Amino acid sequence: MSCGEPHETDCSEVLDHLYELLDHEIPDSDCTKYEDHFQECSPCLEKYGLEQAVKKLVKRCCGQDDVPADLRAKVLGRIDLIRSGQAVPEQDITVARPETADTAGRVPGHLTES
Repeated sequence: MSCGEPHETDCSEVLDHLYELLDHEIPDSDCTKYEDHFQECSPCLEKYGLEQAVKKLVKRCCGQDDVPADLRAKVLGRIDLIRSGQAVPEQDITVARPETADTAGRVPGHLTES
């Protein structure tokens, strides 16, 4: 995407790093560069504002849910495997524990296909 106007920092570069900017995962010098870009480029500023609003909405709606400890451990274990360069198993992470599913494998309170 580009607004068609010349900028010191290209629109595509700004948008490529938009989520890092929203998550405060980039150096301050880059933050300043992108914020300067937003002051002169309304399409990029609009995209930034939209993504910022979505992030706030998700946090407000979903940020209070506790992550089950076993799921957290599985995810962190996979991240460690990936970082170490080891092979990652292709098995699915199950949603329901066996003790919560009935004999047909259905989870109480969840919709099933008929």
